[in-house]
Amino acid sequence: VQLQASGGGLVQPGGSLRLSCAASGTISSINVMGWYRQALGKQRELVASITSSGSANYADSVKGRFIISRDNAKNTVYLQMNSLKVEDTAVYYCKIVSFYYPNGYWGQGTLVTVSS
Repeated sequence: VQLQASGGGLVQPGGSLRLSCAASGTISSINVMGWYRQALGKQRELVASITSSGSANYADSVKGRFIISRDNAKNTVYLQMNSLKVEDTAVYYCKIVSFYYPNGYWGQGTLVTVSS
C-alpha cells in the first residue's frame, strides 16, 4: 500500500487549504484513513480520521474549522482546512489502517505553513 499526499503550501492566517491523499495498491474496503500533523519540536498528533462508512473524528483544536472527507472509489481522503491559524503550521501526514494492516501505512507528508 502506498499513500501520496498533496496540497500543502503557504497560506495567510484565516485562509484555507485542501489536502489530498491517494492510496494505491491492495486496499481493504473496510479501513480508516486519517490525517496527522507534526509541528517542529512536537509529537505527531491526530488531526482527523474517517472510516470507510463515513464516520469522522476530529481533534478538539480543529473542530469547526477542518472537514475530512473521502472518495472510496478513488481511495482518496481529503482535508479541507479553513480559518487556518499560525499554530496549524506543521507537516501533515496521511495514514490508512485496516484489520489486515493494523499498524497502517503512512504517506510522505506535506508541509502546511500558516504565516503572514
